[in-house]
Amino acid sequence: MRMNGKVAIVTGAALGLGAAMARMLAREGAKVVVTDIKDAEGEGVAQAITEAGGEALYRTHDVADEAAWEAVVAATLDRFGRLDVLVNNAGVGWGGPPEDETLKRWRQLMAINLDGVFLGTKHAIRAMKRNDPPGGAIVNISSIEGLVGDPNLGAYNASKGGVRLYTKSVALYCAKAGLNIRVNSLHPGYIWTPMVESYLAEHGDVAEGRRALDAMHPVGHVGEPDDIAYGVVYLASDEAKFVTGAELVIDGGYTAQ
Repeated sequence: MRMNGKVAIVTGAALGLGAAMARMLAREGAKVVVTDIKDAEGEGVAQAITEAGGEALYRTHDVADEAAWEAVVAATLDRFGRLDVLVNNAGVGWGGPPEDETLKRWRQLMAINLDGVFLGTKHAIRAMKRNDPPGGAIVNISSIEGLVGDPNLGAYNASKGGVRLYTKSVALYCAKAGLNIRVNSLHPGYIWTPMVESYLAEHGDVAEGRRALDAMHPVGHVGEPDDIAYGVVYLASDEAKFVTGAELVIDGGYTAQ
């Protein structure tokens, strides 16, 4: 019960990493607001948490829409009375040669991956300042692609690198303003999720693709969603009370090469 008494919002929580984060936070005692644009799957995650004895609420949520953020935070405060944790997990990714990228696709990716983090952070801080006493924790999900470059992921690299440095800026602001709000980024390596499996299926053989991904990590295999969820619980819990502006890298040694 490391999260007992805390209320958390997890974006992009219908599938994969976000679903694992929401379930683990709930298992550790948090009341969880699950948000996504995949309503059926998101409702399923919230229902599963409730059936397991936890408390959860699902809300449809376009993270690039400020009005949607205002509605989600208002629903959280209305239902649970406070907000202690925000996990900015929602994101998209695609790539290709930079000369073939379009401004429309660039802006769409930035709107979700970077604007969504900005909007969530903004409205979470406002809510966390209302706690008695004020305080909270924000965990921004970046990527190994926010630390190192990839020749075909320029827009994604830019968005996740932006998340990394925006996190540090806000962490310093909150610390110097005495808000008792910690802000950290988490950087997953390749994790076996439905999104990754679907991508491999669209571009070739899944088994062959899995072997290639496994070989990219010094530990010999890709990660599992719970590997990242454990990191989220740590950063969101009081165990990390001296951790802010930091980068937690969970990547099987990928960026150590």
